[in-house]
Amino acid sequence: MAVIEKLIINQFRNIENQYIEPKKGINLVIGSNAQGKTNLLESIYYLGHNRSFKTTKLSEIIGYKKNSLDLSAIVDEKKITLKKTTNKTKINIDNTTVASSSKLTKLLPIQIITPDKGFVINGTPKNKRSYLDWGLFHVKPELLQTYKTYNKTLKNINSLLNKNQTNDLEYWYLELTKTARIINENRDKYVKNLTKITQSLNDKYLKKIVNNTEKFEYSLFTGWPKEVGDLNETNIYKYLIKQTNNFARLKFLSCGAHKASIKFYLNNKNESLLSRGQQKKYSLIFWLSQIELLVQQGVHPIVLIDDISSELDKDKTKTIMSCLELLNIQAFITDISSNTSTHQNHKQATFLIDNGTIKTHNSLPIN
Repeated sequence: MAVIEKLIINQFRNIENQYIEPKKGINLVIGSNAQGKTNLLESIYYLGHNRSFKTTKLSEIIGYKKNSLDLSAIVDEKKITLKKTTNKTKINIDNTTVASSSKLTKLLPIQIITPDKGFVINGTPKNKRSYLDWGLFHVKPELLQTYKTYNKTLKNINSLLNKNQTNDLEYWYLELTKTARIINENRDKYVKNLTKITQSLNDKYLKKIVNNTEKFEYSLFTGWPKEVGDLNETNIYKYLIKQTNNFARLKFLSCGAHKASIKFYLNNKNESLLSRGQQKKYSLIFWLSQIELLVQQGVHPIVLIDDISSELDKDKTKTIMSCLELLNIQAFITDISSNTSTHQNHKQATFLIDNGTIKTHNSLPIN
């Protein structure tokens, strides 16, 4: 079970020299706007992914007149440190330097939902793939190499298409078909398992927010057109050869596993026609389904939810909190101070944050 036992933030945005010992279950972070609540979640996410969910610019994270970010944690009795400057990244696990961020991700399986990112229903295909492949990676981490090979092959194909060197494509097409088939088969199986989990969640935990008359469904869009038929290697290869001239005109491969997505429906209504409230609610249910599936597979991810009350009313917030407790995972949830009454019936550690300074619930400084 992934649990952050200690977290030290030496430098990350407006948070400096802060130390907390989170609870194994729910950790509620409260404070007024612009005090650092989201920054705290971002630092945890960064430690698990070696990247931000908000920006690609390191200068925005390091801050004015600073030269590095510096994070460390004890996770399942392992010490993790991440130090980063504009030209160097140093990752240590138990004082051993590691070169791959995937080792961080495996040790710290972290998922996040924020008001402006994380609602997969009616979201972008890229966001949907991100959520889908995050879950699949933790169920089958050995697929990471398959994804790397696919992306490398795709890059070579696009380079040849851009240069109109179509005579050299056949070899790379053959390479792509092998990994494309494996990725599609695993994605399809994963989504089918998820649909079963969603119904189980509705029956066990979410009766208060799921209307029995609402039929929520979703399915995988493979990224390939229907005319490809069964996604075996022969059919994929034949299609690629047939469409080469079209790809050459576009100068890139316009279909494939890198174009996959998920299609959502409620009572057979397309996701784009759902209300914002329906999109929010069922995005959360889809997201919780992934958490439940991982728990069943022996992976206990760390959950980050930013500004929970902005997306859910009081009753739905309580139901989601109860569901997270029953899933037996560590969670970090932010909210504004005025909404603390929503969570009073839940067992959790509560932290107050004010201008980057983190305090425990009894207002005693932690650092």
